[in-house]
Order: sequence, then structure tokens, then C-alpha cells
Amino acid sequence: MMLTDTDRIAQVTCVLGKNALTLYRMRGVEELGRLAQWDVELLAEQSNLDVARMLGSDFSLSLEIPGGGTREYNGIVTAFELARAASTQPNRPAMYRATVRPRLWLLTRASHCRFFHQMSVPAIIGKVLADYHIDFENKCSATYPSLEHCAQYRETDFDFVSRLAEREGIYYFFEHQGGKHRLILTDSSQVHGATPHCAALPFRPQPATPHEHEWVYAWSTGGEVATGIVEINDYDFEKPLQSAQQGLVARALRSTRFDPAVYAMQEHAPGYTQHEDAERLARAHVEAHQASNVFVNARTTARAIWPGGLMRLSGHPVEQQNREYLVVSAEYAIHSDDYLSTLDPHDRPPVFDCAFRALPRETGFRAARTTARARVAGPQTAVVVGPKGEEIHTDKYGRIKVQFHWEQLAPEASRDSLQRCWVRVAQPWAGKGYGAFFLPRIGQEVLVHFIEGDPDQPLVIGSVYNAAQTTPYELAAKMARTTLKSNSTKGGNGFNEMRFDDTKEAEQLFFHAERDLETWVKHDALTRIGNERHVIVEHDDLARCGGNRSDAVQGNQSVRIGGKYSLDVGGDTQHKSGANILVGAGVNVDVKGEANVTIEAGVTLTLKAGGNTIVLGPSGIAINAAGPVTIDGVVVQINCGGAGGGAGAASASPDAPADPRQADDGSK
Repeated sequence: MMLTDTDRIAQVTCVLGKNALTLYRMRGVEELGRLAQWDVELLAEQSNLDVARMLGSDFSLSLEIPGGGTREYNGIVTAFELARAASTQPNRPAMYRATVRPRLWLLTRASHCRFFHQMSVPAIIGKVLADYHIDFENKCSATYPSLEHCAQYRETDFDFVSRLAEREGIYYFFEHQGGKHRLILTDSSQVHGATPHCAALPFRPQPATPHEHEWVYAWSTGGEVATGIVEINDYDFEKPLQSAQQGLVARALRSTRFDPAVYAMQEHAPGYTQHEDAERLARAHVEAHQASNVFVNARTTARAIWPGGLMRLSGHPVEQQNREYLVVSAEYAIHSDDYLSTLDPHDRPPVFDCAFRALPRETGFRAARTTARARVAGPQTAVVVGPKGEEIHTDKYGRIKVQFHWEQLAPEASRDSLQRCWVRVAQPWAGKGYGAFFLPRIGQEVLVHFIEGDPDQPLVIGSVYNAAQTTPYELAAKMARTTLKSNSTKGGNGFNEMRFDDTKEAEQLFFHAERDLETWVKHDALTRIGNERHVIVEHDDLARCGGNRSDAVQGNQSVRIGGKYSLDVGGDTQHKSGANILVGAGVNVDVKGEANVTIEAGVTLTLKAGGNTIVLGPSGIAINAAGPVTIDGVVVQINCGGAGGGAGAASASPDAPADPRQADDGSK
């Protein structure tokens, strides 16, 4: 039996060449915003066709349309098998089964973990499609914001682009022409045009025979209760007060006979803080819900029908049904009439039969959001990155840039220059101009949490050590130490530290300032030392007291000054000693009073210079001179009744030092 496509209504084009395979039958499904699939049964004279050659190759089925033209089904072969070998008894050809899908299906065969930065959703989808060399056209009419970053995490490329498209209200369909298929991205039903030969499809409530007429022979219409309001809200950390007070960013409403407030969807949409962007998103979501509010299920023998095309019904007994519709899905069954010639014409299935679903054109279409987004099950670690040659990289909010271990880089050498998103860093305490602040540095490994498991919302919550970023002290030798230790930047070789050592009988609180230590106490500072206090100042020691100063030393006090000692007292100076006072000078001792100088001794006062002495005692005054005694005065009186007695020296009575208040011992 000679197999050929010549003069048949359906012709197959494949990599094996003309007439290598001919159509027996095909069943297929197409839908807006979904992958198409055609299951094809093919006949061949040979049972040894090259299966490997067929896989991944282009495949085209061209179906003649009565009245002229063709309807094409183009794609690639994603599965191919020999279902039945050829035989001579009885005489029958070999049968092969092929699964044909659009080239977009290849995106289901690969998954990635990566980020897209500062790109809109249509741009991201276009980038992924271009990587697969998929012929597509972007016919989206809305304006989409650039996302600071968008994560693809453990999801196939197809799920990734599907999820983004569904969220934004973007869908796709395929145009088939010249053995090729083109993917059309759109967000508006305005791009859909009339389907040839479907401008006025008549309604006839019975199926057609295999070669007769094209009409719609089954038609049912209905609807279901759908959400009437979608509210979008988000939190913007750059506008926290506005987010907290307003909450609602945007709302979209579609009229319904039900109370719309009862059927409202409130959605949290991270990244959509601008009203116009959130409003567009809310409108797309409510339209997706409303797409099922009114629908049509129908069957037809019109071969030109296809999802993405418009058709007009005519001749329906209910006049309201005779209008224009957008076909949103279709299930096809195509049979080759030539190989069923042994059957009675009334027993043969129709050459073409199609069950389709449609919406009134004015309803508009949005694909349902069925693709689940990837979730991160728990915290992950990442490495802080930044410009080459820098040690710290941040912005005014204390955010950092990180690279995840799973993140794919191309090329690897450019990892430090890749565009990254800013990631917020959690702190132990964060107030308005106060709190705690620790900024991870480039090269450090940090712990990253994802808010609600969303890979688009990373948050650094801590840091961890590794073999390159080691602990400040050797472990487990110094395991009793707790420390807060920094590193001088740039270049290191210095640090500031506050360290606790809890080793029993060797407990220590250690402070180290690499350069300056400054303390500002606005009220009292209390210090209590249980044993000794040692202070070493390598250079100057300067102090200023605005009020009184009291020092109480229970034992001895020793002061040694290597240079000059100066004491300037604005009021009285009092020195009192419980025993002796010894004053010695290497050269001179000068005592001068602008008024009086009084020296008083309770028993004896001795003045001595060289070998001469004057002793004033209870029994009198003794002058002992090693040489002559000279008394020189304008008038010298001896035993003339005595001179007036001088005032006695004042007794020293220094103020007692004030007792210091006790420092907190930690028991309060």
C-alpha cells in the first residue's frame, strides 16, 4: 500500500521527508496562556524510522479548510514511538505515535536558581524566551514597573515565566503560519483578530457528516459567581508611616448582582507600593476572576477555529447569543478520511470535530493564576559582596548585597561586579536614631531569612563563621570567652573589643580601643574596685573638675613627679599631718606672705643656717653663732619693756573628704 499525502485534507511535514509519515488521526488541546499538546497517530511504510532524529525536530500538520486556505498545527516532537510494526498479512502499514508541543514546552525541561535585577516582567519573560531562541512578539500595552529584583528559585523556566505572566495578567497564544509558530504575549483582548471562515458560523443543532459543512452544532452558555473586588496592599519600608496608616494601595471593582463587598479578595503583593502599579495589578486580578463569570461551551466542525481568534455565531434561536466571541480553549479531533474508506459513510467519524470554550469579546480574558510560586523552606546562608577593593558596602538604610550559594553566575569571574539587590539587615534593636547596629562586611557569610518564604523578600538575620572567616579566638581552648571584636578598615591590623572571660577564678571584662576611647556621662559615674587599680598614661594626663574634688586614702599616698610641680589655689591652702611634716628642697625654699607669715611651735622653734642656730623654747631664746652677731636697726632696744606679742598661728582644719556613693554591684 502506497502512503502519500497527495490530495488529502491533512498533510504532514517532518524532518524525515515528504510522505515518510502520513496522518491517521490527531487529538489536541490548545488554550490561551497554556501549553498546547497534540497527540498524533501516524502511518508509515517502514517500521524502522529514526526515532532519535524525530525527537526535538519541527513538525507541521496542515489541514485544508473548505472554501480555501489551511489551518496549521506547528510545533516540535517531544515524544515519538513505534506503536505497531508494518505487516503484509493483513496488509497494513506501521503506526507511530508522536506528541507534538510548542517550542515553549522546552522550558519545562530546565530549571534555574537565579535573580533578575531592575527588569520589568515582560522584559524578564522576553529574556528567558530569547535564551531558547523562541520566536515571540510582545504585544503588551500596559506599562510595567522595573522590579528591584525577581527570584527564580527551584522552578522550571516554564513555571517561572507562567507564574510571572499570570500574576501580571499577561497571557500568550500561538500563531501558526508557513510551518512555523510564533508566541504572542499580550495583556489585552484588543490584539485578537477575526478568524478566517468564522466571521458568521451558523448554528445547526446536529453534527455534520465527514465532508459536509462547517457549523456550530452544540452551544451552551452559563456562568458562576466570581469575585467582584480585589484589594492590593503592601508595606514600603521607605514610607513606613504611610504604609501603616493607609494599608490599602489599590482596589479594582467589577459590577456584579451580588454584594461585591462579600466577594472581595484582599491580597498582599510585595513590591507593588506605587498606586498606579498596584491598581493595574488589582484590575488584572479581578478580570481573571470575572473571566469565568460568563462562558460558552460549544462544539463545531469549523476547521479554522483556534484559541486566540474571534468567531461570530449566527442563527442561534436566542438572539442574544448571536454575537462575537473570543475562543479561549479548544479540543480537536482530526481523522483521515482516506484510510477509513472501508467503513460506511454514515459510520465514519467526522474529519474534524472541535469542542471549544469562548467568552463574549467584551468580557476580556485573563489566565487564571494556577502556577504556584516557589517557596524557600527555611533560612539560608549567603556571602556578602561589593565593589572590588572595598571592605564595606552599604546604603543609607544599612542594607547590603549578597550572593547565594545556589545563585547561577555567568561568567564566574564577574561575580563581584554583577548587579545585586539591596537586602535589609535585621538588628537586635532598631529605633528612630537609636538602637543596635552591626553591619556585615564583604566576604562574610550571613544567614538570610525569606519573609513568608518568598525568595523575592530576603532579610539578613545573622552571621556565621566558616573556615575562611574564623572566630576571634581559638576554640575550644578559649570557649569561655564572649566577645564583641571589630576589625580596622581598610586593611585590618587593628581592632576595638569588649570581651567577657567566664573562666572560673579568672573572670575578666576586657576593653580594647585601637585608638581613642571617649566616655561622656551626663550625670554621675560610679566605680567600685574590690582590690587594686592601676593606671598607666604614656603621655599627658589632663583633668578638669567643675565643682569640688574629694580624695580619701586609707593608707599611704606616694606621688613622684619627674619635672615641675605647680599648685595654684584660689582660696586657702591647709595641710595637716597627724605626725611629722618634712619639706626638703635641693636648692632654695622660699616662703612669702603678702601680709603676715606666722610660724608657731608648741615646744621649740629652731632656725638653723650653716653653723648658727636660734632656738625659741619655753625657757627662753638661745642664739648660738659661729661668728659675730650683728644687730642693725634704726633703733635697737634691749630690755625696754618687751615688744607686743604676735598672733599665734592658725590651726589647720582641712575639710573631711566626702564619702563616695557605692556603685551598683549587680544585685539591683
